[in-house]
Amino acid sequence: MMPNTPSLKWNKYFLAGLIMTGLAVLLGLLGFFWTPYSPTAMSAERFSSPTLSHLFGTDNFGRDIFSRVMQGMGTTILISTLVVLISAFIGILLGALTGYFGGIIDELVMRFTDALNGFPSILLALVVISVLGNGRQNLILSLGIVFTPSYVRIVRSEYMRLRDADYIKRARLMGVGRLRILFVHILPNILPVFWVSVMIGLNNAILAESGMSYLGIGVQPPDASLGNMLSDAQGYLQSAPWYALAPGLTIVWIVLGFSLFSEGIRRLGE
Repeated sequence: MMPNTPSLKWNKYFLAGLIMTGLAVLLGLLGFFWTPYSPTAMSAERFSSPTLSHLFGTDNFGRDIFSRVMQGMGTTILISTLVVLISAFIGILLGALTGYFGGIIDELVMRFTDALNGFPSILLALVVISVLGNGRQNLILSLGIVFTPSYVRIVRSEYMRLRDADYIKRARLMGVGRLRILFVHILPNILPVFWVSVMIGLNNAILAESGMSYLGIGVQPPDASLGNMLSDAQGYLQSAPWYALAPGLTIVWIVLGFSLFSEGIRRLGE
């Protein structure tokens, strides 16, 4: 029975992360269709402390903070998911081509990713946003560009490791097409490593989106984002601390949940 003990321990990471992320995603999705109050409806109940009618209190415009956290959570998770999907998709395509074929394509792509990695990620995103302008679509595009190089490198290294494996050599001798080798024979075997990087990427995307919205170049008011809620609350930390605590602790909850989930996946794959 002793050999099973590590697996039970590892499963705790997975289960804890699954519960935390599942709750966050559920509330975020629910926020797109229903909230206790309208997230943008203002009232005379300014800076009301948390009560049964307003679980997280109200903000400087009398808006229900819990409703705005639900909407902001959904917005942040949706944007972060789209960022990771776009960057992961491009990363798989470029990483597979460069890792399997090498040559001049590999050199060009890797030099380009090296150039992108030479800039701090947030600074690079700010440059792209300054060219394209504010807005959700441009935020997703800019962060997608920033996150792509890391996926390219991960996929490329895995394809370089597997391209000369025995089963790939046998597939070539049997006349299997290159596209089938790339995406049917090799791709499934890199997914365990790749999924961990996707979960880490979600964490980073959530923090990046929150940071950009905090700076005022992401989600624009009156729409709620966890980042712009923190920005709005910074002037009321002493008079209404619950205003900042709600979105701040929500970000911590989501990031911690994804971190535990990714760690659980990694350990279960060992």
